[in-house]
Amino acid sequence: MKVAIASGKGGTGKTTLATNLAMFLALNEPTVLVDLDVEEPNSGLFIRGEPVHEEAKNKMIPVWREDNCSLCGNCQEVCNFNAILKMGPSIMVFPELCHGCYACAGLCPTSSLTMQPKKMGDLKHERIGNLDFIESRLMISEEQAVPLIKQTIDYVDNLFSDETLKIFDSPPGTSCPVIEATRGVDLVLLVTEPTPFGLHDLKLAVDTVRQLGKEFAVVLNRYGIGDDQVERYCADEEINLLARIPNSRRVAEIYASGGLLYQSVPEVATAVEEIADFIRSRRKEVLS
Repeated sequence: MKVAIASGKGGTGKTTLATNLAMFLALNEPTVLVDLDVEEPNSGLFIRGEPVHEEAKNKMIPVWREDNCSLCGNCQEVCNFNAILKMGPSIMVFPELCHGCYACAGLCPTSSLTMQPKKMGDLKHERIGNLDFIESRLMISEEQAVPLIKQTIDYVDNLFSDETLKIFDSPPGTSCPVIEATRGVDLVLLVTEPTPFGLHDLKLAVDTVRQLGKEFAVVLNRYGIGDDQVERYCADEEINLLARIPNSRRVAEIYASGGLLYQSVPEVATAVEEIADFIRSRRKEVLS
């Protein structure tokens, strides 16, 4: 079963929930935590395991060979991302815009475009007890997170069985990286905070997962600040509000030092256990 921890905005506590939930679940069964926020992966600040594997991740970029090019312009026409431009007697390739779809190379009548690898980031795999932790990090200057997210998910799918419980720490927001991180999951947990800003972006996230047809539930972080608009919204929309994680100075102190909250804060331990029980019950239904 795959569970994505997502949110409509950054800073709501996705990584806090993902790391604590994964470590708690790993106390009783093999669990995989995957940090898919490749532009700013932070789960590794809280999970310190033994190295298992590291590798560079590449995306495929077309390279123009002018010796037999007929300058027909077909490559420019078939590229949906404006990554190729015919300019006079030359074909210009813009790697930053390329999505590696192979359309230009595959449809070139003279085979004048060949796809070659270009490094876009690194993948790291660590293990601590029953927990496997996988993190990918996008290189500075790389603009597209989606190809690295896809390759990271492929790495996980190839290495672990479908029965293995997988927790995805997703990117924030509702754009393409989030879609890629959540489109193959069985359950989405949306983390929000009880503020007008949190409610605004929660609504965007709810609309997104509903469009994707995903089962989802809400976790309310920093409970005790702000107002009750998020709770009223969930009630009106018949959204399952799974747990409330309290706002406290103790939580902030442990988080700032890189510690795990469920080990020291009883209220957080209770919330994490409630979420874990819900995941286990849904997992039984999925596997059956």
